[in-house]
Amino acid sequence: MRRIMAAAAVLLLAACDAGKPATQTTAPAPAVASSLPTCAADVPARVLPEWARAGFSEATPRMPHVLGDRGDIAAIIFGYPLHQPPLPDRSNKILWVSRAPLESGSPLEIQARLDGTGEPVSRKVTGGPGPSIIDLPEAGCWHLTLSWSGHTDMMRLTYTS
Repeated sequence: MRRIMAAAAVLLLAACDAGKPATQTTAPAPAVASSLPTCAADVPARVLPEWARAGFSEATPRMPHVLGDRGDIAAIIFGYPLHQPPLPDRSNKILWVSRAPLESGSPLEIQARLDGTGEPVSRKVTGGPGPSIIDLPEAGCWHLTLSWSGHTDMMRLTYTS
Protein backbone atom coordinates (compact mmCIF):
# COMPACT_ATOMS: atom_id res chain seq x y z
CA MET A 1 0.00 0.00 0.00
CA ARG A 2 2.88 2.37 0.84
CA ARG A 3 4.39 1.76 -2.62
CA ILE A 4 1.10 2.61 -4.30
CA MET A 5 0.81 5.82 -2.25
CA ALA A 6 4.42 6.76 -3.05
CA ALA A 7 3.87 6.02 -6.76
CA ALA A 8 0.77 8.20 -6.78
CA ALA A 9 2.72 10.96 -5.02
CA VAL A 10 5.52 10.84 -7.61
CA LEU A 11 3.05 10.97 -10.48
CA LEU A 12 1.14 13.83 -8.87
CA LEU A 13 4.31 15.80 -8.24
CA ALA A 14 5.61 15.23 -11.76
CA ALA A 15 2.26 16.14 -13.34
CA CYS A 16 1.83 19.50 -11.64
CA ASP A 17 3.88 22.56 -12.31
CA ALA A 18 2.70 24.28 -9.18
CA GLY A 19 1.47 22.84 -5.95
CA LYS A 20 -0.03 23.82 -2.66
CA PRO A 21 2.60 25.42 -0.44
CA ALA A 22 3.15 23.94 2.97
CA THR A 23 1.49 25.69 5.92
CA GLN A 24 3.81 28.44 7.16
CA THR A 25 4.31 29.78 10.69
CA THR A 26 7.15 31.25 12.74
CA ALA A 27 7.52 30.47 16.44
CA PRO A 28 10.10 31.56 19.03
CA ALA A 29 12.42 28.91 20.45
CA PRO A 30 15.92 28.66 21.89
CA ALA A 31 18.88 28.69 19.52
CA VAL A 32 20.70 25.46 18.59
CA ALA A 33 24.43 24.97 19.22
CA SER A 34 26.66 26.38 16.48
CA SER A 35 28.68 23.16 16.03
CA LEU A 36 26.03 21.65 13.72
CA PRO A 37 27.08 20.21 10.35
CA THR A 38 26.88 22.49 7.33
CA CYS A 39 25.02 22.15 4.04
CA ALA A 40 26.52 20.58 0.95
CA ALA A 41 27.21 23.20 -1.70
CA ASP A 42 25.89 20.86 -4.39
CA VAL A 43 23.39 18.01 -4.35
CA PRO A 44 24.21 15.92 -7.42
CA ALA A 45 21.71 13.54 -8.97
CA ARG A 46 22.54 10.09 -7.63
CA VAL A 47 20.78 6.75 -7.32
CA LEU A 48 17.89 6.81 -4.86
CA PRO A 49 17.88 4.32 -1.98
CA GLU A 50 15.81 1.22 -2.78
CA TRP A 51 13.15 2.17 -0.22
CA ALA A 52 12.63 5.57 -1.92
CA ARG A 53 12.19 4.31 -5.52
CA ALA A 54 8.45 3.51 -5.58
CA GLY A 55 6.76 5.18 -8.55
CA PHE A 56 9.93 5.61 -10.62
CA SER A 57 10.06 3.65 -13.88
CA GLU A 58 13.86 3.19 -13.99
CA ALA A 59 15.43 0.32 -12.04
CA THR A 60 18.00 2.71 -10.50
CA PRO A 61 16.50 6.21 -10.68
CA ARG A 62 18.88 9.13 -10.24
CA MET A 63 17.59 12.32 -8.61
CA PRO A 64 19.06 15.07 -6.45
CA HIS A 65 18.17 14.05 -2.89
CA VAL A 66 19.20 14.48 0.72
CA LEU A 67 18.85 11.77 3.36
CA GLY A 68 18.02 12.46 6.98
CA ASP A 69 20.86 12.04 9.44
CA ARG A 70 19.24 8.85 10.79
CA GLY A 71 18.37 7.61 7.31
CA ASP A 72 14.63 7.51 8.03
CA ILE A 73 13.53 10.06 5.42
CA ALA A 74 14.60 11.32 2.00
CA ALA A 75 13.99 14.72 0.45
CA ILE A 76 13.87 14.10 -3.32
CA ILE A 77 14.39 17.55 -4.81
CA PHE A 78 12.38 17.99 -8.00
CA GLY A 79 12.93 21.77 -7.87
CA TYR A 80 16.73 21.56 -7.66
CA PRO A 81 18.38 23.82 -6.82
CA LEU A 82 16.01 25.24 -4.23
CA HIS A 83 15.68 29.03 -4.50
CA GLN A 84 14.73 31.96 -2.32
CA PRO A 85 12.92 33.82 -3.67
CA PRO A 86 11.35 30.98 -5.68
CA LEU A 87 11.96 31.16 -9.42
CA PRO A 88 9.00 32.38 -11.52
CA ASP A 89 9.05 29.25 -13.71
CA ARG A 90 9.85 26.55 -11.13
CA SER A 91 8.67 25.71 -7.62
CA ASN A 92 10.71 24.43 -4.68
CA LYS A 93 9.26 20.93 -5.12
CA ILE A 94 10.32 18.29 -2.62
CA LEU A 95 9.00 14.73 -2.48
CA TRP A 96 9.41 13.45 1.07
CA VAL A 97 9.72 9.66 1.34
CA SER A 98 9.73 7.93 4.71
CA ARG A 99 11.68 4.75 5.33
CA ALA A 100 9.93 4.40 8.68
CA PRO A 101 6.31 3.19 8.93
CA LEU A 102 3.62 5.85 8.47
CA GLU A 103 0.48 6.54 10.48
CA SER A 104 -2.43 7.54 8.28
CA GLY A 105 -3.22 11.26 8.54
CA SER A 106 -0.10 12.16 10.53
CA PRO A 107 1.44 15.36 9.09
CA LEU A 108 5.12 15.96 8.42
CA GLU A 109 6.14 18.79 10.76
CA ILE A 110 9.24 20.79 9.78
CA GLN A 111 11.17 23.11 12.10
CA ALA A 112 13.83 24.97 10.08
CA ARG A 113 16.61 27.24 11.35
CA LEU A 114 18.86 29.29 9.10
CA ASP A 115 22.45 28.16 9.71
CA GLY A 116 21.11 26.06 12.60
CA THR A 117 20.49 29.06 14.90
CA GLY A 118 17.96 31.80 15.53
CA GLU A 119 14.20 31.76 15.29
CA PRO A 120 12.66 28.56 13.93
CA VAL A 121 10.42 28.62 10.89
CA SER A 122 7.66 26.01 10.86
CA ARG A 123 6.18 24.23 7.86
CA LYS A 124 3.64 21.41 7.77
CA VAL A 125 2.98 18.90 5.00
CA THR A 126 -0.59 17.77 5.55
CA GLY A 127 -1.00 14.02 5.22
CA GLY A 128 2.64 13.30 6.08
CA PRO A 129 5.63 12.66 3.84
CA GLY A 130 4.73 13.11 0.17
CA PRO A 131 4.79 15.87 -2.44
CA SER A 132 5.26 19.44 -1.22
CA ILE A 133 6.50 22.89 -2.04
CA ILE A 134 8.71 24.20 0.75
CA ASP A 135 9.58 27.88 0.55
CA LEU A 136 11.79 29.30 3.31
CA PRO A 137 12.23 33.03 4.03
CA GLU A 138 15.94 33.48 3.18
CA ALA A 139 18.70 31.96 1.07
CA GLY A 140 21.26 29.94 2.99
CA CYS A 141 21.84 26.67 4.80
CA TRP A 142 18.67 25.53 6.60
CA HIS A 143 18.84 22.93 9.37
CA LEU A 144 15.57 20.98 9.42
CA THR A 145 14.11 18.91 12.23
CA LEU A 146 11.47 16.63 10.68
CA SER A 147 8.76 14.90 12.72
CA TRP A 148 6.10 12.50 11.38
CA SER A 149 4.21 9.42 12.57
CA GLY A 150 6.17 9.30 15.85
CA HIS A 151 9.55 9.53 14.06
CA THR A 152 12.15 12.32 14.05
CA ASP A 153 15.12 12.96 11.77
CA MET A 154 17.27 15.94 10.78
CA MET A 155 18.83 17.22 7.56
CA ARG A 156 20.25 20.33 5.97
CA LEU A 157 19.00 21.93 2.74
CA THR A 158 20.54 24.81 0.81
CA TYR A 159 18.39 27.54 -0.72
CA THR A 160 20.23 29.75 -3.20
CA SER A 161 19.43 33.34 -4.10
